[in-house]
Amino acid sequence: MSQYFEIHPETPQKRLIHQAVKILQEGGVIVYPTDSTYALGCMMGEKSAVDRIRQIRQLSGDHNFTLACRDLSEIGTYARIENSAYRLLKAFTPGPYTFVLKATGEVPRRLQHPKRKSIGIRVPDHAIARALLEELGEPLMSTSLLLPGQDLPFTEAPDIRDHIGKVVDLIIDGGACGMEPSTVVDLYDGVPEVLRHGKGDASVFEES
Repeated sequence: MSQYFEIHPETPQKRLIHQAVKILQEGGVIVYPTDSTYALGCMMGEKSAVDRIRQIRQLSGDHNFTLACRDLSEIGTYARIENSAYRLLKAFTPGPYTFVLKATGEVPRRLQHPKRKSIGIRVPDHAIARALLEELGEPLMSTSLLLPGQDLPFTEAPDIRDHIGKVVDLIIDGGACGMEPSTVVDLYDGVPEVLRHGKGDASVFEES
């Protein structure tokens, strides 16, 4: 059974954040809250953990994974950003948006889209997620927690524990999350294209 931490959503306890990061560094898979839905996360270099997340979500081989990053400067290490894309990223991060960009060589090949060599990038606006990323010191491989056959994700951590508590290493209860995943915007070619409408307002990208 997974460990279960109740962490304050606005003032996360440093001791628990430190323990959560230790679980990640030991190859663990965690469930953590974001500014949209609960998400699954692991170290981006941990192949076995990535494979476990693929299995939990039953993801296809061409799924576009996401790296949750601390800030805009960290994004530049893992994604190639054109000037027009930079302006949008600066305006809409942190927030409930995932941007698909060309990956750099710093992104493990297994996380890149097999054909486009792209990667999703996200800067979550949630105190627990930010604290995890700050303590970790690198991006967190992340994907929304939507189980096979689910139309809507779980919003409460106890429900998540009941359903997947045996296949993850840690569940962080940060209170209720929303039911809408992040809005996904493709900036691969520098021209915004909304791939998924979610919590973030997509209208500004559709008008661009």
